[in-house]
Amino acid sequence: MRLTKIYIIGHKQPDTDSICSVIGYAELLNQTGTGTYVPARCGEVNAETQFALATFGAEPPLYIASIEPTVSDMPLDSRSARQDVPTIDVAAMMDTYDMRNVPITDEAGVLLGLVSEYGLARSYVRKNTGEQLSLVPMKLETLARILDGRIVTADRETIGGGRVYTVIDALHVTLSRMTPNDIAIVGDNEPAQLALISAGIAAMIIAEGAPAGERVIKAAEGRGVSMLATTLDAFSVGKMISLSLPAHLIMEKTDLPIVRMEDSLEYAKEIVSTSKFRTACAVGPDGRHIGLVSRTTLMQSVQKSVILLDHNEYSQAVDGIESADILEIVDHHRLGAISTLKPVKFLNEPVGSTSTIITNKFIEADLEPSASTAGLLLSGILSDTMVMKLSTTTPADTKAAGYLAGLTGYDPVAYGTELIGKGMELGSLSPEELLTRDMKRYNLFGKTVMIAQVMVSTFDYSESHANEVLQTLERLRASTGVDCFIALFTNVFANASDLFAAGEDTCLKRLDLQDQPHRLEGVMSRKKDFLPQFGQMFKNA
Repeated sequence: MRLTKIYIIGHKQPDTDSICSVIGYAELLNQTGTGTYVPARCGEVNAETQFALATFGAEPPLYIASIEPTVSDMPLDSRSARQDVPTIDVAAMMDTYDMRNVPITDEAGVLLGLVSEYGLARSYVRKNTGEQLSLVPMKLETLARILDGRIVTADRETIGGGRVYTVIDALHVTLSRMTPNDIAIVGDNEPAQLALISAGIAAMIIAEGAPAGERVIKAAEGRGVSMLATTLDAFSVGKMISLSLPAHLIMEKTDLPIVRMEDSLEYAKEIVSTSKFRTACAVGPDGRHIGLVSRTTLMQSVQKSVILLDHNEYSQAVDGIESADILEIVDHHRLGAISTLKPVKFLNEPVGSTSTIITNKFIEADLEPSASTAGLLLSGILSDTMVMKLSTTTPADTKAAGYLAGLTGYDPVAYGTELIGKGMELGSLSPEELLTRDMKRYNLFGKTVMIAQVMVSTFDYSESHANEVLQTLERLRASTGVDCFIALFTNVFANASDLFAAGEDTCLKRLDLQDQPHRLEGVMSRKKDFLPQFGQMFKNA
C-alpha cells in the first residue's frame, strides 16, 4: 500500500543546497504532480541555511528521523466504547463489526481498558450461580431497549442499585425480601402485580408479553413504580439484565498492549504477537485512544514514497530508506550504490548544485517559482558553488543564478558573500560540531570513508587547532566505525584546502599524510577536486 504523501528529502547533515532544493521541488511538483509532496530533511539545519530561510521567510522542511513505516501509516480501526456502555452493546459491536477486542474509554476518549471475547465469556461463565441478580443504575429507556420492551409507566428516569427478583416463590416470601430499591419480574398475574406495587418496589418488569391492565397501571402511577413490558420470558429477562453491566466492570485494565503513532511497524508486530489480546491499542500523547492494530492490519504492505535529492548513496540517505518506495532521484554527484526493485526516474547532471537542476525544471515547465522559493534556490546555487568560485561551477549554474537573481532582486555576489560568511563563523562551535555538520560517507574499494568539509576564510583555525582536530577525528572514526575519517578545511579566498585524516598508520603512510594538516592547492570541491584524486590514491594504498 502506497501512502498519499510523497516525501522529498535530501541527505544526512543537509547543506543549504539540500534544504533549498527539496523546498523548491516540492513547490514545483505540488503544481504539476498528482500527489501531495512534502519537503523533508533528516538532519539539523546549519547556520548558513538558517540565514537563507530567514532571509526569504521560509520554514525548514519537515524533520524525519526515519522513513521506515510507522503505526501512523496504517489504516486503524478507530471504534471504541465508553465505560458506561452496557456490556450487551459491546457484545453487539463485536458481532456487527467482527471485532475480537473493543477498547473502552472515558468521556474524553482516554483508553481505560479492553473488553475481549475471551474476557467477556469468562466474566459470565465464572459468575456465581448463587449470587442474587442485581441491576446497576441505568436509564429506564436503556433497560427497555436491552429488554426489547416498552415503558408502561415511568416514575423515575433512572432505576437500579437494588436486587432483581423473579416472582416464582410464594408471593409473601418474595415480598418479605424486597426493598424499595428492588425490581420484580412477573408474569400474567394481576393480583401479584398489584401486591408488588403496594409493597413499594422500585420497578416491575412484566414478562412473556403479559398484559398490563388499567388497574395495575393506575396503581403503579399512584405508588411511583416504574413498569416495563417485554415479550421475553423471565429467564431471558434475567439473562439480559445480567448483560447490562457497564463495560468498565468487566474490562481488563492491566497488561494492555499499547503502541504510539510514531512506533515502527516492526515494534508494533512484536507487541501484537506477544499480547494475549493479539492486538494493540494505538494512543496519542494524552492517552486518548486512536485505533486498534491487529494482525490483519499488519499483514498489509506499507511503504512511504520518497524522492531523493542531492544524493544517491545509501550511506547518505535517511534511515529506513531500504523499506521505502523510491520514486525518483535528482542529483549532481557521482553515482552511488542505491538500487531499487523497479525502474525509477533518475536525473543526474554534472552541474554545481541540485538547486540549478530544480530551477531548470521550473523553466522547462513554464512556471515561475514563488519569490521565497526563488530566493532559496538562489541560496542553494551560491552555497554549493561558493558564489561561482568552485571548479564544479558550470555555465548552467551561472545562468540559473542570473535568472533567480532577476526574480528576487538580490545581487548574487553581495548576497552570496554574506550567505557563505554565515557558514564560516567557527568561534562558537566545538571541533566535533565543526566536523560533523557537513560530512558524507563513501564506500571506496571495500573501505568506508567519511569526508567532512569545513568552509573557512583563512587557515588560522586549521593551523592553530591542528591537535584538537586530529584528536577529534580519531574519536569520530571510532564512534562511526569507518576505516578512514578525513576533514577538509577549505579556504574560499585562497583556493586551497587543509587536509586532516585519521586512519590506520599504514594507510596514512601510503597516502603521505604523516604531517598534518597537508595543504592541497586548488582543491575546493570535495566532489570534483578531492574525491577523484583521493579515491585513486586510496585504491593504490
